Amino acid sequence: QVQLVESGGGLVQAGGSLRLSCATSGIIFSSTTMGWYRQAPGKQRELVASITKDSRPNYADSVKGRFTISRDNAKNTVYLQMNSLKVEDTAVYYCNTVAVKVTWGQGTQVTVSS
Repeated sequence: QVQLVESGGGLVQAGGSLRLSCATSGIIFSSTTMGWYRQAPGKQRELVASITKDSRPNYADSVKGRFTISRDNAKNTVYLQMNSLKVEDTAVYYCNTVAVKVTWGQGTQVTVSS
């Protein structure tokens, strides 16, 4: 059974940092490109960062230089370190595979206050 469990969100002031985690099960994690997505109120879900099976990252322009994606294949977990957070980063953050999506998890809320 596929399961994605995101955690680490919270309320932070602009300029602050958070580290998100996504524990996975039921997928062949070590051979899968993983992504972090976010959905702000009234907006479509967007991919903000991805990481290949051999840890090559890619970032949306909006987060480049501020967010860092990483993975631990031994723990089947993907991380998102978010620094210099902005109010516009406020959203529910999800992880998922990139190529063929699996069932979405519940996400983790990130709220950045001014």
